[in-house]
Amino acid sequence: MSPRPVPVDEVGEPDHETDVLVVGFGCAGAAAAHEARARGARVLVLERAGAPGGSSALSGGELYLGGGTPVQRACGFTDTAEDMFAYLEAALGPHADAAKLRLYCAGSAAHFDWLRDLGVEFQHSLHEAPTWMPLTTDGLMWLGENAWPYAELARPAPRGHRPPVPGPGGRVLMDALVAAVRGAGAVVHVDTRAGALIRDGDRVVGVVARRYGRDLVYRARRAVVLTTGGFVDNERMLADHAPDLLAHGKVSDGLDDGDGILMAMAAGAATRRMAAAQIALTALPALAVRGMLVNARGRRFINEDVYPGLFSIAAVRHQPGPCWVIADEAAYEDIPEPERWGVRPVHVAATAAELERDLGMPDGALRGAVREYNRHAARGADPVLRKSGRWLRPLRAPLAAFDPRLGFAGGARRSAGIGTGAAAFTLGGLRTTPDGAVLDVPGEPVPGLFAAGRASSGLHGDGYVSGTSLGDDTFVGRRASHAGSPAWDPPRGSAGA
Repeated sequence: MSPRPVPVDEVGEPDHETDVLVVGFGCAGAAAAHEARARGARVLVLERAGAPGGSSALSGGELYLGGGTPVQRACGFTDTAEDMFAYLEAALGPHADAAKLRLYCAGSAAHFDWLRDLGVEFQHSLHEAPTWMPLTTDGLMWLGENAWPYAELARPAPRGHRPPVPGPGGRVLMDALVAAVRGAGAVVHVDTRAGALIRDGDRVVGVVARRYGRDLVYRARRAVVLTTGGFVDNERMLADHAPDLLAHGKVSDGLDDGDGILMAMAAGAATRRMAAAQIALTALPALAVRGMLVNARGRRFINEDVYPGLFSIAAVRHQPGPCWVIADEAAYEDIPEPERWGVRPVHVAATAAELERDLGMPDGALRGAVREYNRHAARGADPVLRKSGRWLRPLRAPLAAFDPRLGFAGGARRSAGIGTGAAAFTLGGLRTTPDGAVLDVPGEPVPGLFAAGRASSGLHGDGYVSGTSLGDDTFVGRRASHAGSPAWDPPRGSAGA
């Protein structure tokens, strides 16, 4: 089916009609559907797969929330929206969307309440150590807020909120949201793929979709909300917009092929920051922080206690590869066995000089880096890259090199949707207002059309922190659905409420 919009007078009578039509049933679609129902709108949700969830269900389940949530307070942390904004503006930049970010931070604590009211649970306990996802039921985790330079820009507070499940929590999060949507009375059609928008003049009034081999017309009296995901599974779109992702693994359910973005673009919608992406080396952060992360020339390039997504982007996009985590036996043994994820060294050597030769590094480069690191670590300081003294300790031979592209093993990697190598998903998408209204190329709203989640360009610039997708997706999903509800009103607790 062509993504070109179809004039309303060419589609005939609708097969289904509703107030708000949500296309895609991941976390953004769930938030949009529930909020529209709560405000009195009739809601119909289309999902191309056989069940709800999408890539959200395969995620780690972290939601980046702050500003003084009950979990933060119970764990002894004072937080403000201003500190949250200062950290995220730096970590998600350069070129983060300041207007969307400020609105999200202002409404974050209230958004936590909304999620909890829908049945999303959070344990009041903190996971202290750096990790992609805890193998505990802790409800709060650090995501680089206490690392340099961010700890100097804002008062550090952990803001990674997650459901009480060890390992990936996306399915638990989605189960709660799906139950809330069904309980609110939204109609859901699975195995239904939207292919083109329907327009009445300039206004979007529905979609043509295919279900069980039959084309169906879905009409929306008030709004169509696209929550169809990103485009990491579309090789052609990657080649056009984000070619550096082509060689990497994908974090998705296999259906993030950009169909919603293409439908909207065919109707005149603009896009923003289509090259932006999260690129994650599947390194074990608990090991990297206890050792050294070096590039192909044997040089450190970032403090290893930053959020691992940030050291991944720095490594993949800005350093000569391959990169290596250099550690010793004490560093490896310091990590609890279940949290090693089955990671094994690629090279082990009796000396730094021998390891340097095995890795094909310039003569003296790794030896010099280890010598400098150890000299400062013995004094409990890292004046070069400023890693926290908590993680500093001289590395003692024998030394091992770990390939950061081989960080998750076996079932853990598969359940997280992550393959061998760097894993990626897209962050760019349709250009929208903070309320999710899709904008055309001149910058005017496309009447009747809204978007949220990875189908849209959200908070992010060139950086990424876990939880800023699921958090932003659900927050903007709520706002987008309001515009199609009988009485529009921003979410409680956010700017303008």
